[in-house]
Amino acid sequence: MVWLLWLLVLISALLAYNVRHPAYRPGRRATLSFFAGWLTDELALHHIGVQALVAIVLVTHGGAHGFMGKLGVLVLLGSWWALWKSYWKGDEAAEVVERALREALGNDYRERVRPQLRQHWPRAIDWKAVAFPFPIRHPDVERHRDILYRRAAGVNLRLDVYRHRSHPENCPVLLQIHGGGWVIGSKNEQGLPLMIHMAARGWVCVSVDYRLSPHATFPDHLVDVKAALSWIREHAAEYGADPNFVAVTGGSAGGHLAALLALTPNDPEYQPGFESRDTAVQAAVPMYGVYDFVDRFHTFHNPEIHHLLESRVMKAALSEAPEAYEKASPIARVRADAPPFFVVHGDHDTLVPVEQARHFVAALRAVSRQPVAYAEIPGAQHAFDLFPSLRCLHVVYGIERFLAFVYSRYLDAMERQPSTGSAAP
Repeated sequence: MVWLLWLLVLISALLAYNVRHPAYRPGRRATLSFFAGWLTDELALHHIGVQALVAIVLVTHGGAHGFMGKLGVLVLLGSWWALWKSYWKGDEAAEVVERALREALGNDYRERVRPQLRQHWPRAIDWKAVAFPFPIRHPDVERHRDILYRRAAGVNLRLDVYRHRSHPENCPVLLQIHGGGWVIGSKNEQGLPLMIHMAARGWVCVSVDYRLSPHATFPDHLVDVKAALSWIREHAAEYGADPNFVAVTGGSAGGHLAALLALTPNDPEYQPGFESRDTAVQAAVPMYGVYDFVDRFHTFHNPEIHHLLESRVMKAALSEAPEAYEKASPIARVRADAPPFFVVHGDHDTLVPVEQARHFVAALRAVSRQPVAYAEIPGAQHAFDLFPSLRCLHVVYGIERFLAFVYSRYLDAMERQPSTGSAAP
């Protein structure tokens, strides 16, 4: 039993070390580091609990016998302490997010949010959601599944709508774009903590699928999400939504597409067959996205990203199609009339370097007339927000405050003009 205890010790120690010291290169090691670190850090308390149960069984059957057994127990306790400390580092996200919002929106931004939007802001972490992260649901939220919004290249593209069960009217909209390196992923498993939270607050949240590479070649992905936005504008009233206020969010490849969607409003090049439709958004919250396909600042530590773009997404090398790579890079599309942005990225991201976000934010702030908030989340891996955790919920609550601020400004502007309806509760 001692050797089984030491097997548990080895696994626990390696997981704890990887959380604190993730591998940024080479490529495959960085990918493995991501999966191990993401699943361990955001579920660290669950890991400790499961490991403790296994350890108790092993110890009661002689696993702690002799010097090596007792040493194994001590090392295991040290690993748990490291995981515990790493998990609670996620609590720092609250201060980082709040500071980012105050710097971008003003120290008084909370007071400038309409009372009906801020009265239900969380005062504390939802520890029940943290303790039981699956399934990600809310009793006040209903989901309309698999609604066909477009057929392209023989592919049926569908979306899901999340809304409050009380069916309020004239609600703001949040469009969620999934990630997965433009080659995998779906509307079903990403962005759920944010969408469920916002839908419970009276927002209408729409999660969309789009064509995936290698069958799709960029900009097919962007064309599809623009078509989804066009569908939202046309069918918003059917779900109690205000078609005139749509915010967009997404992570990883979805963050890239969310940023591009916000920076290419009404561009006919990406709207074949629906050139006259309005594809502008009123706010953007890209998370851990890729913002520079050209990699002009040499931020990609993982050579597999270049290979992925060339072989599957763009279907051409950078040297062969430099203009296409530029057009696909949000950092090259920054503009003065960009909507308000809230960019979120983790400083432990081993898949998409945090420098991508830093350079993008600097470029956008240099030209945009609207607020550009940036929160660099301490200890956060790629995709840290896929299920409720301490870190994830702090970020979700911050995004709610950002969106409430932007929506309040929109309502203020609407009141200065002939109004077409009332706000959602």
